[in-house]
Amino acid sequence: MKITLKRTDEQVELIKAMASKNREVAYEAQAALAEFIGPVIAEVINKAPVLSNLFAAFQFEADSNPSLPLDLYYDISAEDYIQVHSTTIPGGLPTNHVLPTASELKFTTYRLDSAVSFDRRYAAQSRLDVVGKTMTRVAQEVLLKQQQTSANLLLTALAQASTGGEQHVATSKIAGAFLLADLNAMITRAKRVNAAWNAGTPVGGSGNGLTDLIVSPEVMEMIRAMAYNPVNTKTAGGIAPGTSTTQGGDAWIAAPESVRSRMWDSAGTVDFFGVNLTEANELGPERKYTKIYNAAATAAGGTAVPVGANGDLVIGLDLSRDSLIRAVAVDAESGSEFTLVADDQYSIRQQKIGFFGSLEEGRMVIDNRTLLGTVVNA
Repeated sequence: MKITLKRTDEQVELIKAMASKNREVAYEAQAALAEFIGPVIAEVINKAPVLSNLFAAFQFEADSNPSLPLDLYYDISAEDYIQVHSTTIPGGLPTNHVLPTASELKFTTYRLDSAVSFDRRYAAQSRLDVVGKTMTRVAQEVLLKQQQTSANLLLTALAQASTGGEQHVATSKIAGAFLLADLNAMITRAKRVNAAWNAGTPVGGSGNGLTDLIVSPEVMEMIRAMAYNPVNTKTAGGIAPGTSTTQGGDAWIAAPESVRSRMWDSAGTVDFFGVNLTEANELGPERKYTKIYNAAATAAGGTAVPVGANGDLVIGLDLSRDSLIRAVAVDAESGSEFTLVADDQYSIRQQKIGFFGSLEEGRMVIDNRTLLGTVVNA
């Protein structure tokens, strides 16, 4: 992610004007740059390929009291009561609300902000690279806060997710490995948890129920390794989930040549048999997202499947349904989601130029049936 300012005569003069000793001229130049760059930062934030942008956004007017009519997000024959996960402060502990489907969901929004500054001499020298990197830092700080809030919310909802007594997270078929059988099992589990209100087939069929996987670099390595490693999980006497196979007692079977060739030719693949793959460094043994999930699983009691020592977690999502929601306020004057203004705390004596930016949003998971997981324990 990078914000670059083009070196045109107009932009060079605008940057130089910010270093003017005339306070009014300098402030007007800062305000003009902030008005121009604010929508650009909002676009960069919304297009970054990160966990927070898995949430579908809807806009509301700033300083209003936003709400969601839940009945429009569920079938008319859905269950009477549903679980909604949301958070009230950035990075805070998500809470679980049990609400009737025929109610108006009032949710709390919070503000994410960032303040940056750079030396006035860079503006006097028309250092557009310094200004561009400063604005990039603003976007990065907001994205970092969005990531933490989204991870806490999504992983808590996943750890507590169960439908009809069936947990949404299961253990991999083979200890220490994620194979085609695990993807197959996730698709079956998705069909079961997305059954109709009478436990039957939904109108129009249950569909695939799985559109995206979020995996660690280690799991991505396992997926690439299917091009040359065995993929079967069956033995003569059967095998229990999460156990290991032995080389002497099991018949190792490789994938068909056509499948292996396809996986070898697309080693940097972004899909796994029709399911989109997103690689997250925060997933993996003893990594941040794994620890967050384990903390949420512990808080849920003995129902959630924990990730063991040196274990891993694969997150499955059905993004074809409106479940992960992000409500974001739109400024009435600029029409942008992100508001950037000139920071007036600096005096001429301090030789600093500063900017302050913020956005207001609220995130929620209104249907945890779209969340699935597979724990890969060693």
